[in-house]
Amino acid sequence: MTLSSTDRTRLGRNRDRAQSDRSALYDVLDAGMICHLGVLIDGSPRVIPTGYGRDGDTLYLHGSTGASSLRAGTEICVTVTHLDGVVLARSAFHHSLNYRSAMIYGRPRTVTDANEKLTGLRAITERLAPGQWEVVRRPAAKEMAATTVLALPLTEASVKVRQGPPVDDEEDHALDLWAGVLPVRQVFGEPVPDPLLRPGLPVPGHVRFRSDDSHDQVTVS
Repeated sequence: MTLSSTDRTRLGRNRDRAQSDRSALYDVLDAGMICHLGVLIDGSPRVIPTGYGRDGDTLYLHGSTGASSLRAGTEICVTVTHLDGVVLARSAFHHSLNYRSAMIYGRPRTVTDANEKLTGLRAITERLAPGQWEVVRRPAAKEMAATTVLALPLTEASVKVRQGPPVDDEEDHALDLWAGVLPVRQVFGEPVPDPLLRPGLPVPGHVRFRSDDSHDQVTVS
């Protein structure tokens, strides 16, 4: 399936970096753990970093019921960006970044159905820590009442990717200057136990797996 093409999602510059396949959107979202939520509150713009989760073609966001940034029915913009490398060119003008980014527009709805609300919270939890939802205590009724979950359809979205070496002017190739890409990578470290943890409780396998795996296979973000 292809992504939508609207006035807001159509690239004005560097159109060759646009990704039209919907799977590219899923890849960017499923590789991240934090998004930036752009909203207008009382006429003033705010950009708020927050966790998210995806279930099919729905993006879920959550927060306190008192959060003014989670008003349903207002137009929002959600972005997710992965920095993959610093592109060092021979000229200052052609320095760039290798990245993968997604931008989603729309009007979210407040999730009122109890089952869907749990689905959204599960998606957010699993995006941050795969396997965690199966072992934690589920939200109590009071906690559910204090939490707002928004559902944003992935209907209007764009994906932009820049990869590869610098693109210098032809005449600059003769300069005795190094050019190339400095990769940027994000890895998980050793799990740090809560100081109040009961003695003898081991690190869960799904947590240990991500830590061990990061030493051998670097996760690019």
